[in-house]
Amino acid sequence: MTQTAAEPASVTAARIEVERRRGDLLDTVHLLQARLAPRTLAADAWEQAKNKGADLAEEAVDAVKARPVAFGGVAAAIAMFLAREPIKDAAVKIYDAMTAKPDTKKRAPALNTQDQPDPPAPRPARARRASPKTGSTRSRRASPKTEIVT
Repeated sequence: MTQTAAEPASVTAARIEVERRRGDLLDTVHLLQARLAPRTLAADAWEQAKNKGADLAEEAVDAVKARPVAFGGVAAAIAMFLAREPIKDAAVKIYDAMTAKPDTKKRAPALNTQDQPDPPAPRPARARRASPKTGSTRSRRASPKTEIVT
């Protein structure tokens, strides 16, 4: 700004100070915009998550090194919990095999596939009778409203 003849020097100095402060404020605003940009926030969050994950992994490794037997037991318990159905099935098969009675009867020799008779044809489904009163195929149970007279 240029100083006019009517302005005293203090007003001119105040205008210069206002312009300098306005420039500082705009610099701060631009800096905040750069820091608060979504891309910057996402990159910062990703970096913090990676660091936190690495710290947790290091702590977990240190804990396992300190107590390997305890963590081995925990891992075995988790594995047994996750595989409980196959373990149960295997135990049942082993028990059945150990307690099976030997078959003393002689069995007839198996037929060859050419000698086997054809399987019986499937039966047709039974048709349901229609009710004489309603014409529906519902069962003939007595309804709750039906009275039995003796």
